Amino acid sequence: MKSTTVGLLARSLEPSVAADLREKMVLLSGPRQCGKTTLARRLLDSLGGSYFTWDDARHRATLRSGDLPASDALWVFDEIHKFRGWRAWLKGVYDTRGDDHAILVTGSGRLDLLGRGGDSLQGRHFAYRMHPFTVGELLAPSIPKSPDDIPKMARDPGAAAADALASMLRFGPFPEPLLRASERHSARWRLSYGSRLVREEVRTISEIRDLDRLELLVERLEDVVGSVLSINALREDLEVAFETVRQWISVLERLCAVYRIAPYGPTRIKAVKKEQKLYFWDWARVKPEPARFENLVISHLLRLVHWLEDVHGERAELRFFRNVVGHEVDAIVLRGRAPWLAVEIKSDDRPVDDGLRYLLERVRVPHAFQVSLRGTLDVRAPDIHGCAVRRMPAAKFLANLP
Repeated sequence: MKSTTVGLLARSLEPSVAADLREKMVLLSGPRQCGKTTLARRLLDSLGGSYFTWDDARHRATLRSGDLPASDALWVFDEIHKFRGWRAWLKGVYDTRGDDHAILVTGSGRLDLLGRGGDSLQGRHFAYRMHPFTVGELLAPSIPKSPDDIPKMARDPGAAAADALASMLRFGPFPEPLLRASERHSARWRLSYGSRLVREEVRTISEIRDLDRLELLVERLEDVVGSVLSINALREDLEVAFETVRQWISVLERLCAVYRIAPYGPTRIKAVKKEQKLYFWDWARVKPEPARFENLVISHLLRLVHWLEDVHGERAELRFFRNVVGHEVDAIVLRGRAPWLAVEIKSDDRPVDDGLRYLLERVRVPHAFQVSLRGTLDVRAPDIHGCAVRRMPAAKFLANLP
């Protein structure tokens, strides 16, 4: 149970988590195998302490007995949300021993949501949502001093960013397949990961029994990335009820297999209000390159939104724009309920997209970017309604995100 891990890769959240551990308990949630345990072990190496996981029978016995090492500076509790009554147990540990020990709680899936209940840990914790690797982290974590520095896009890592992007597009963002950089290993890892997610993790949070059809849903969802999500079409394909598909997608979201983004619909524009788009945390599952690339960029922007909320305490949202006649912008980042960044995603460099131009002519957005996978130019296009539009390579754009 004592930590002996050294030389593990740093992650950009580590300084913030370490700082918050001096004040409160920290809840760190995220997809399976995204690096939560690695980050925890780095902190254990730095502070000294013990790691306990509910998945180990010996650790479960220790946690139930409450016989935790008194000399530890840090206790790491992993997957304890699988323990019935875990919130009350954790609240008791923190209230009685939290002054003498830092406590880090890690868990796969949406631990941040699981912590909101009648006997919640309100006022006792800070919550972080951890993502798999980003382009910026592969280059070496470079954390912006302020969110206002991000639109400047001042970091220019050159060819290294293009190499990092190519690797992430090919192998996905998860540490094991990405760092191994083997097509064969990546395919085997992805098959095993998907099977375990459906066959094991789903059982811990739901009563779903038709796991074969749930796996078919996951495969079908890979084909709709980047398009408006139609639950009714999925229902017809799978021959199940509409509500069943809706519930299954919600379960996949809780397990951090997929996520959805809602439309941005200002009242003065006839924009869609209810349609959603769906993306995968592991974008390498998506076969067509344009959809996979869009998924990659959108996931980096979701990471930005979570960074704004979890690290800076700002209200932020990720949306897309689409009006009733087909004008569309791939991503709108709202900061404090107002549009802050508009991002259009292209495979190749080209003039400013009509959909982006349409939106900027009608809505005040301070910063707009059109990013391309194979583009090489970083140029400022003519302002649109006072908004500076920048066309730039996606690699450089992503390298400047946290």
